[in-house]
Amino acid sequence: MTKVLLADDDFTMVALLKTLLGMEGYQVATLLDKKGDILTNIRIEKPDVLLIDIFLGNRNGLDVVRQIRETPDLKDLKIVMVSGIDKTPECLAAGANAFLLKPYMPEELFDLLR
Repeated sequence: MTKVLLADDDFTMVALLKTLLGMEGYQVATLLDKKGDILTNIRIEKPDVLLIDIFLGNRNGLDVVRQIRETPDLKDLKIVMVSGIDKTPECLAAGANAFLLKPYMPEELFDLLR
């Protein structure tokens, strides 16, 4: 079973994605209520895919992705970035495997998670 870690500061989006992905058979973990470093939480959760928003309140998702790519034990993690603003070139340059523009259809997300 594929495990997806959701990193988004929008409670409604996290709840919706958690339900949707769960219905499709994905194991889902979230960072919404967790304290501390995202990299530490990635190591604890051991996801197959990180679904991360660019804007995370006090954190920049692009910086997080760059940090992941520079970290030897995490550098191969599959990362899908999302935003309501088309930042495809910036996300791919930072090291994301893919970018989704919000709002997106569930099938678009599922295709990228496979």
